[in-house]
Amino acid sequence: MRFIKFVTSFMAFTAISSAANAEHHSEAQSGKPKLVVAISVDQFSADLFSEYRSTFVGGLKRLSNGAVFPAGYQGHAATETCPGHATIMTGVHPGRAGIIANNWIDLSVKRDDKTIYCAEDPRIEGTSFGSITAATQGDYVASAWHLLVPTLGERLKKVSSGSRNMAVSGKDRSALMMGGNTPDMVFWWRGEGFETKQDGLLLPALPKYNAEIRAMLAKPRAPIAVPAHCEIRNRAIPVGADRVVGTYQFQRPENGAPLFRASPDFDAAILALAEKMVKNERLGTFDFTDVLSIGLSATDYVGHAFGTGGVEMCINLSELDRNLGNFFDSLDKMDRDYLVVLTADHGGHDLPERLIKQSVSEAQRIDPKLTAKEIGEQVKTELNIEMNEPLLYADSPLGDVYISKTLTEAQRDDVKLAAMRIYWEHPQVHQVIDGEVLMPNTEPVLPGFRESSRRPVEEWTMTERARASYHPDRSGDFIVLLKKSVTPIAEAMRGYVATHGSPWDYDRRVPILFWRKGMEHFEQPLSVQTVDIAPTLAAAIGLEVPEGEFDGRCLDLDGGPEDSCQ
Repeated sequence: MRFIKFVTSFMAFTAISSAANAEHHSEAQSGKPKLVVAISVDQFSADLFSEYRSTFVGGLKRLSNGAVFPAGYQGHAATETCPGHATIMTGVHPGRAGIIANNWIDLSVKRDDKTIYCAEDPRIEGTSFGSITAATQGDYVASAWHLLVPTLGERLKKVSSGSRNMAVSGKDRSALMMGGNTPDMVFWWRGEGFETKQDGLLLPALPKYNAEIRAMLAKPRAPIAVPAHCEIRNRAIPVGADRVVGTYQFQRPENGAPLFRASPDFDAAILALAEKMVKNERLGTFDFTDVLSIGLSATDYVGHAFGTGGVEMCINLSELDRNLGNFFDSLDKMDRDYLVVLTADHGGHDLPERLIKQSVSEAQRIDPKLTAKEIGEQVKTELNIEMNEPLLYADSPLGDVYISKTLTEAQRDDVKLAAMRIYWEHPQVHQVIDGEVLMPNTEPVLPGFRESSRRPVEEWTMTERARASYHPDRSGDFIVLLKKSVTPIAEAMRGYVATHGSPWDYDRRVPILFWRKGMEHFEQPLSVQTVDIAPTLAAAIGLEVPEGEFDGRCLDLDGGPEDSCQ
């Protein structure tokens, strides 16, 4: 059996202090890193990285001097937060991980709401996301129970009992999908502070830190000055009848907590807590390797609330760069030997109102009648089916569509054919894929489970992309994919004017950046995947993983003659 192994020479990184010694490996950082820091910047597309790269002067500038893969891909079609984060530290596609979307439908559950949240815990009745009961005092229990494969940190702990596996994020699903089912410590934002639902895993400094955040949010926040390179994007864009984006500078009034998440201050708070975890728990100070996963969520909230092309995103990325720089500086002062990887769970698309002004004439909002409910009613009429309950179920205008299980098998076949045809005929629909052709045992062999394709990921067909996020027990009876530049938001609302989730490259393509002190800089422009991150990190820390347990491959991070994957 072939194993992914760490080679001692892997970390004999090339010194970069001068051209004269550029080909000689530094001994300063040889051996395994003591701390792996995996950072996901939610909705940080490869397009945003490329557009703003020349402006970075802080943490993102530092990472840009490491091993740079600007054409990373979330290979799957369902480009959402939960499936995207599930790929980063597991090394497998969402279909194999079981995390097919943020939400999916399970018609077998007893509750009225059939929607399953990716980070809910079905072992605790009444605690599903969106189905809160009075018995839980308005609370719910988040966990990685639906994640079917181990994360890198969980694999490491099985062979290194002293190693710690910790995670922190602005979102529960981000922290849990990167930390896994058995993290040593995991935190996420819950409205008035960071908390966890993992019993006994509290950080002693957390109560005081949460109090400091609440005190900060109680005070007004002055606008953030617009950087010079952002001025060109400082243009008002009307959205709908009563909304304008493109000029907001993240000012907050007193008690402005609701505005906190969609601001650069949110990521600053997450990184500050991550710094406390490193310092207080002494991560990276022992003979073994620790893993810290960090989910930075502000870019996603900013993208949803204001789009990706305005002054808001420009300011946000400038602040992100600065905050990451401060975080790395703090690790340096703590004298930690750390290896960083930074990527994203998905990309994003700007709001159609601005795209149209920028020559994307096909940009549009989705037809409000393009829903499972509306299509289901059309099918009922066409097939003369009388039933009070919905015929079709879906969580979104795109993605998985489920057929009622109260029908006979023959009726289900007729409904599928009719519904797929009606979807196909809609001018905003690109493709409708029958779930049966996505089953793992169908031919031809497609990527998405244990098989891998040697074809570049950007050349995968839509069926291949859908296969990568398909799970036979959780996915829909058929999959609906919208045309390029169709925003699946019928009417813009506060905090939600633009989104992601499509199989198109603006949502799939993300940067993948590795950095360690002494690493020789190089840039590899050809496509790689986020499922390649876990096997690459496994090689770096000397973790042996049997062949076939990753969908991705190890990326050689040694820019010289050595191969870090052997």
